Amino acid sequence: MSDKEVKLTFEEFGEIPFLKISNNDQMRPFFMSVVSDSDHWMFISSNGGLSAGRKNAEYALFPYYTDDKITEFADITGSKTIFQIGNDTDMVIWEPFSIRNTSNLKTVNNLYKSIYGNVIVFEETLVDYDLTFRYSWASSDRYGFVKTATLINNGLQDIQLTVLDGIQNVMPHGVSSGLQTASSHLVDAYKRTELHAESGLGIFALSAIIVDKAEPSEALKANIVWSHGLSKVTNLLSSLQLNAFRKGQNVAAESDIKGEKGAYFICTDLHLKSSASETWFFVADVNKNHSQVADIIHEIQSTTDFKSKIADDIQKGTENLINLVASADGLQYTNDPLQDCRNYSNVLFNIMRGGIFDDGYHVEKVDFEQYVSKANNAVVENNQAFFNSLEAKSHYQVLCNKAIETQDPDLIRLTMEYLPLKFSRRHGDPSRPWNRFSINLRAENTGDKILDYEGNWRDIFQNWEALAYSYPEYIDGMIFKFLNASTFDGYNPYRVTKGGFDWETIEPDDPWSYIGYWGDHQIIYLQKFLEIIQKFKPGGLEAYFDQDYFVYAAVPYIIKPYEDIVNNPKDTIDFDHHWDARIRESMTSVGADGALLKDNDNDIYRVNLIEKLLATLLAKMSNFIPEGGIWLNTQRPEWNDANNALVGNGVSMVTLYYMRRFLVFLDEIFEKTDLENIKLSNELIEFYHSVRETLDTHQGLLSGNISDADRKVILDQLGKAASDYRSQIYKSGFWGKKRTASMEGLKRFVKLSLAFINHSIGQNKRKDGLYHAYNLMTYKQDGVMISYLDEMLEGQVAVLSSGYLDGTQSLHVLDAMKHSKLFSEKTNTVIYCILIKNCQVSW
Repeated sequence: MSDKEVKLTFEEFGEIPFLKISNNDQMRPFFMSVVSDSDHWMFISSNGGLSAGRKNAEYALFPYYTDDKITEFADITGSKTIFQIGNDTDMVIWEPFSIRNTSNLKTVNNLYKSIYGNVIVFEETLVDYDLTFRYSWASSDRYGFVKTATLINNGLQDIQLTVLDGIQNVMPHGVSSGLQTASSHLVDAYKRTELHAESGLGIFALSAIIVDKAEPSEALKANIVWSHGLSKVTNLLSSLQLNAFRKGQNVAAESDIKGEKGAYFICTDLHLKSSASETWFFVADVNKNHSQVADIIHEIQSTTDFKSKIADDIQKGTENLINLVASADGLQYTNDPLQDCRNYSNVLFNIMRGGIFDDGYHVEKVDFEQYVSKANNAVVENNQAFFNSLEAKSHYQVLCNKAIETQDPDLIRLTMEYLPLKFSRRHGDPSRPWNRFSINLRAENTGDKILDYEGNWRDIFQNWEALAYSYPEYIDGMIFKFLNASTFDGYNPYRVTKGGFDWETIEPDDPWSYIGYWGDHQIIYLQKFLEIIQKFKPGGLEAYFDQDYFVYAAVPYIIKPYEDIVNNPKDTIDFDHHWDARIRESMTSVGADGALLKDNDNDIYRVNLIEKLLATLLAKMSNFIPEGGIWLNTQRPEWNDANNALVGNGVSMVTLYYMRRFLVFLDEIFEKTDLENIKLSNELIEFYHSVRETLDTHQGLLSGNISDADRKVILDQLGKAASDYRSQIYKSGFWGKKRTASMEGLKRFVKLSLAFINHSIGQNKRKDGLYHAYNLMTYKQDGVMISYLDEMLEGQVAVLSSGYLDGTQSLHVLDAMKHSKLFSEKTNTVIYCILIKNCQVSW
């Protein structure tokens, strides 16, 4: 066992505060991301292995692999430094941060990360020689990735040494991540690395684009690396001579390397005086054409103080990043700096997923008009007077009010939905390689600003919840986007983008492709938005109760009839290829609105807010199993995808707890409205009446326990009502006629649903004082049986959120958690346990 203590402290380099992990080499390697205010991405292991690039994985500087390979390849990818200390007769080889140091050299390692998340520093001290080597990674919007190396002589004696430093396994431009993963040896054969001798610039390119066609395909772009700070250097463009240098031998310059993994090293002799230091740096960037390469060569040769120039650009990036976080209220100053750092980091990653508004509440006409045109070109053509009246910039609320004056429901909807967000990227990293991220900030050809966002459904709306508190005027638009990307049968597609939404299809050769409706997080995320608008704009929702500004997403899934679901609850959805083709054809001609549900006249089918809320609620209630929860039968789990094994037989109390919160809210706002009647789709009214009648008929069962037989009767009636509703729409679409429903009837339905949910919550209290999170159901001809799973933290979080418990009861749940298997005395935490996932949450 090592006596080196691992600890976390704060340190400063210059004026920038860092978090420092002392003796980080005593820990198992862990994975980090280094962020940027621009389109850089970097995923790096604490042992130095990394992947990095710009925009997405297709513009990689180092190979984009899964995180295990990135960690394992630390010795051959990324930074590499080797020192020859002393002379030929008494030479010591020091290779910082490497497992190759198996000699008796005594070292101390530390790891630093800027509290702003955009700089990482690796540090190793060679104790017997009083030498400290430190290198950092940072990003420059103008120049790319910057590795800064510093060697410090802390001792009383001058030291003579030879340094070989640089980066290795540098990618050429034009290699897709899939090709690199599947055929990296073939890729190596096409690599060519050249040195521009006068500037020292390394050019990493392919000898030809890798295609299996009998045609020429010239590689016209390259990745580049260059260095600054040391003179009289020998350049290497591969790692072929590293072992010779490790043996104390000299190395020969390389200027043109073919068929090998690219690298960029400099080698030179240093005479380091006592208490002196030497600093140099490497700069690397991707996706450069001939003229851009020529420009940087000219700049290298004509600039004398590149160190300050690059440092200034890095500092500018840091300031931009701080401003981005500050615009989302991410800066705080308390007596707990670690908590302040955590808050900053949470907000930073929140806006990286959900985006941040470009210019407060100001909307640029050019981007707004392009957005509407791509969504529905006819809307722009029909509203030329509206668009001509707009100034270059408009306030979002002014813009929405102007749109409402036109009385064009599609223009109103699209205007409300327009959210001028930037900095967003789909969730993706080497630990989840099936999620492909893309950081779209600027147009490649023109450099013009791009306002864009995209993300998995739950990622986007989860992150917008926090963003709404910083920009509450946009909450209407967030609600519009949420509801208009949901389907008539009450679910949502799996990804939301500025340009609309998309859905999963089955790809036979891809085990990660799978269809299934997403319902996880749906109720609680919507509920959070509704609470926010009510908080900042009391009564604001009522303005949309009877306005047909809302639509249904046309996702080409067919939920099977109830009888089929019962027979095989793990296979309940078909993908309709013909419907999918029709939708995509419509999108080609119309725009993104081509993916909206049409009526029998092939016009966009529009409904009001109450219908959208009711459709969402009925989808859950039709899968309600009394005393069990919400049946998980749409081939996607509720709440968390770690529960995949529960699909078909699982029942979610977590969703039921959040449904209670939703229903209480509806009860409150419905009671306040002056509306007496509301127009709803004829088909939805039939569905609603069937569900209400079922609950009303069996209300007497709430006085005690519900039998398995009665539970089956209720589930069958609810499920059949939903099945009939879906079948009608799948077959014939909405008729297009609306019927009147009384608000009093809706109020009674909400209260009736609440009564059933309250009864089920009461029945799910465990003997240990906790509440069940997920249950199992068994469907038989004579009844539906419920069995119970182990305790789970999310069940306690959800029931505490539901409002079902009073203050005293809530304290009892918290106390029960601390005395349960969820609690760890050693770490003073509760365990977040979802069948196959474990992580710890601070108590």
